Amino acid sequence: MGDRRRSRRLAAGLVATGLAFGTAACGAGSDSAGGDPNTLEVWTRSNPDPAATYERVFAAFTKKTGIKIDYQPVINFDQQLQSRASTKDLPDVMINDTALMGSYQSQGLLKVIDPDSIAGHEQITAQSWSSTVGIDGRHYGIPYSRQAQTLMIRKDWLVKLGLKAPTTWQEMLSVAKAFATRDPDGDGKADTYGMVVPGSAQNGYAAWWGASFLWQGGAKIVEPEGKGTYRAAMDSAAAVDTVTWMKDNLFCGDNAVTQPGALTAVTSTATNFQDGNAGMYLTGPYNIATFDQTLGKDKYEVVPAPAGPAGGDVLADGENIYFGARTGKTKQEQALAAFLVSAEGQRLAMTGENQPVVRIPVNSTLDAATVRDDPRWSVVQKAYEDASQQFPNAPDFAPIKQDTADSLNAIFTYCGSDVRSQLDELNETLDGDLKDQDLLK
Repeated sequence: MGDRRRSRRLAAGLVATGLAFGTAACGAGSDSAGGDPNTLEVWTRSNPDPAATYERVFAAFTKKTGIKIDYQPVINFDQQLQSRASTKDLPDVMINDTALMGSYQSQGLLKVIDPDSIAGHEQITAQSWSSTVGIDGRHYGIPYSRQAQTLMIRKDWLVKLGLKAPTTWQEMLSVAKAFATRDPDGDGKADTYGMVVPGSAQNGYAAWWGASFLWQGGAKIVEPEGKGTYRAAMDSAAAVDTVTWMKDNLFCGDNAVTQPGALTAVTSTATNFQDGNAGMYLTGPYNIATFDQTLGKDKYEVVPAPAGPAGGDVLADGENIYFGARTGKTKQEQALAAFLVSAEGQRLAMTGENQPVVRIPVNSTLDAATVRDDPRWSVVQKAYEDASQQFPNAPDFAPIKQDTADSLNAIFTYCGSDVRSQLDELNETLDGDLKDQDLLK
């Protein structure tokens, strides 16, 4: 717990530094141009494949408007952003996770957004716009893409073993064990695994992946208490039961059904599904294009996540468009945002040979499955619309996610751990995270 408290104090120091930057930024004025006034520096957190999609989208924008884009696909996004913030030189536009909005806003890194200033804003639903509202009730982002997790499963293995896609946790365990023990690939070797898990504590992955199981078990990480306050909720009976079930059935002893090294894996190293030696992966739909190319579209299917005791809700997340606080190119930024959320811009970002960067469109005139002529995306869209929950976006959720990931990873790593006592400790830490932000009820 001491380490977590120290990390909270460090985070608080970074926020204080950012807030000082934010104050300076506001004093600079929103229209004080820096550099070429007709060029926008745009950052996304992207590997080369999705970056190629962004390149195509930005090229179309430049052709349409004459506004140039200096595009930077940044993998170590947050580290690089802090470095730029320290020099008071932010990118003009950033596209990154919705759950990071509270962190960026608390550091003073973002401009306030008036939805009415974005052409076509009325084609974005009120639900999507609500995910860009900060603690103070003002908007700090523009919705760009949404998604929800679904289960990717080897349908050829199901056929070979005479099984059906699971719809409950217990069915999922049975299928996972069959995938791990009944030689579904027919090579005569014990070299297949039931489920892929990016379970590392690094960058909060254990909490990101595990959140869907928490929702399905009836647990919450934090809960709103009204008037912009929250309380930690990981000491609930539902949380204890869910985490215990995950530890005992997914990671520990003879019941383990995950790939080797699951608890040190991040998404870039958890490649067993596309490599062809694991049978299930609860993940985001951005992987569909990759799996079609590496595994083959005919070998797997996309199905709703199996339901737990409290239902089948999965983690929903997505990306927002953010305007850097110190930049002075408001009109150009608004023009880019309007193009990105337009039907034209969203279609371009959803299609093509490379990984799509818009999954479920925020433009309400579009349907994901229709645009892609692929019914699998109906499964994703239905999950997002009917069976999903998001991390709270208004608080700085980064320390909350990281502390949760640290705790879950430790519990799953040490199979003799006392789940209840460790979750009690986590809950105290999460209350400290909320208190640091003056959000604790």
